[in-house]
Amino acid sequence: MSAIIRRALISVSDKTGLVEFGKFLSDNGVEILSTGGSAKALSDAGVPVIEVSEHTGFPEIMDGRVKTLQPAIHGGLLAVRGNPEHEAAMEKHNIAPIDLLAVNLYPFEETVAKGAAFDDCIENIDIGGPALIRAAAKNHDFVSVVVDPADYARVMDEMKTNNGTTTDDFRRQLAATAYARTGAYDAAISGWFADQLGNTLPKRIAFGGTRKQTMRYGENPHQEAAFYTNGDTRPGVATAQQLQGKELSFNNLNDTDAAFELIAEFKDTACAIIKHANPCGVAYGASIKEAYQKALACDTESAFGGIVALNRPLDAETAEQIADLFAEVVIAPEIDAAARDILASKKNLRVLVTGGMPDPEARGMTIRSLSGGYLLQGRDNKVLEDLKVVTRRQPSEQELADLRFAFIVAKHVKSNAIIYAKNGATVGVGAGQMSRVNSSRIAAWKAGDAAKVAGDSESWAIGSVVASDAFFPFADGLLAAAEAGATAVIQPGGSMRDDEVIAAADEAGLAMVLTGMRHFRH
Repeated sequence: MSAIIRRALISVSDKTGLVEFGKFLSDNGVEILSTGGSAKALSDAGVPVIEVSEHTGFPEIMDGRVKTLQPAIHGGLLAVRGNPEHEAAMEKHNIAPIDLLAVNLYPFEETVAKGAAFDDCIENIDIGGPALIRAAAKNHDFVSVVVDPADYARVMDEMKTNNGTTTDDFRRQLAATAYARTGAYDAAISGWFADQLGNTLPKRIAFGGTRKQTMRYGENPHQEAAFYTNGDTRPGVATAQQLQGKELSFNNLNDTDAAFELIAEFKDTACAIIKHANPCGVAYGASIKEAYQKALACDTESAFGGIVALNRPLDAETAEQIADLFAEVVIAPEIDAAARDILASKKNLRVLVTGGMPDPEARGMTIRSLSGGYLLQGRDNKVLEDLKVVTRRQPSEQELADLRFAFIVAKHVKSNAIIYAKNGATVGVGAGQMSRVNSSRIAAWKAGDAAKVAGDSESWAIGSVVASDAFFPFADGLLAAAEAGATAVIQPGGSMRDDEVIAAADEAGLAMVLTGMRHFRH
């Protein structure tokens, strides 16, 4: 069934495309009702407009808080055409039908993103707009509702094609978009309120977002996928500018986010290379070039097709080095002009610049879907606090620095995680094993391979320190590290067999510190 458009109500905060749309409607014989700034913009452009207050016979009051919350407006939107009772009520109360609604909401999300004061955020909560949108969307059998200026062109094309009418299917599409918009808007408000109250786990929770990118597929070609943003201005993949390269895939985005969150942990110059969301090399350096070289040396094989993340501006010297590696993505807070020119030769390389680094200690929540629900938890934003030495041997100053570094890396490695590190660089990473002993053995094997690639006869695990993301339930994992040549260990502690593990460390001549905090990552 087609629905003719004879009367429209326009009330928008975003004036993009407003005049062109208004002129089109007017030129096609549509009477336009409008309010405030929208009415002025249309009138100034020569578009005939009837003020809503004139139409309803009731003035705007309370600083504009009450202007469209009127029976003359909502009755015009909600009336079922052809229903005798509804039509009798319209005639009795002098209610004219409204066939098209164009509304976009007060910029609440943008106001919050700017860090506005509480009262300013409250004033940017739209009331009349969502009420109008829901009314029009409910009555989509007869009313076309437009909440996004990007859809004005679609409406105009639809009306041109159908002689001033819109089709059932088209109005349903608009209604679905409208409800998604009000749903996301309410989710943003409820989430902000909960945050203001410090209520991180409310009884009811809503999630909202705006689709930024539809992807060719998800983790695998048979899976659908899209990327949604929630308005958070935290520097990272959602806010980054892509300078070049192919469109980012689902896996690219997931891995790049993991890489940038890891590298943000370090205050000193550092580089991380990530593959399948796990670090294959992380290092400090006196320069960003040195940090990259040390990170790459940890596992040159796994770095192939990986993500390179930097916490300092990318310069030409480092860009030349990165250009020699087949990488999927490079992400950095800044990239100088010379470096951009060098990377431009790698047409398929995705290059992202964020303009800043995220705060690793900032509050936030992570979400994971389960069958029938969600798991919601706070971001793992804790940092090392007091370390407790539990062995007879104290760690040296260098060992202590490497232990701190290795434990931060372990926080970003899938459990069970074991990290060997030496001189501010990972030399072996064991990730995601069902047995912590096997993670330790794999990391040691990686350290031996890294040494061979570098032309060293001695495994890089010898003289290294080792970090474990969780406690050693038995001494075997620790002893595997000692056999590989590690001299110091950092782990959370808390096992029923801590005494046995400490005794084994003492017997092996290791220094061991406990953090009291684990960092599982599944």
